[in-house]
Amino acid sequence: MPVKKICIALSACALLIACGNQGEKKDNASAPGNSSTASNNNSSNPDYQKGLELVAKSDCLTCHKVADKLIGPAYQDIAAKYEATDENIEMLAGKIIKGGQGVWGQIPMTAHPQLSEQDAQQMVKYILLLKKNP
Repeated sequence: MPVKKICIALSACALLIACGNQGEKKDNASAPGNSSTASNNNSSNPDYQKGLELVAKSDCLTCHKVADKLIGPAYQDIAAKYEATDENIEMLAGKIIKGGQGVWGQIPMTAHPQLSEQDAQQMVKYILLLKKNP
């Protein structure tokens, strides 16, 4: 069974990376090696990297996708709804740990009490970095 979990986590990570890079292929400015993409590319952001790792190790991708609604809202929709303030990061991390219902519909989000507050906040920071650029 641990092999199955590893395969799922790796698949989820690959999916997240693939979905997270869709918007970067709009023009030649996003070509590899072009330094002008640094402001649009989160891959060098430590909050992005750590949050991505934590999400890939969790069961989050069972219910959430980066750009599309699954059971729960898309991460980009969450990022559009909430500004990246300390208050929102703390509140959303609390919802990850305690679970919640009603903000995005009637299907409840499962609680994740095994997560530390710090890890949950890191996951929220990653999610909020997925905000679409206009």
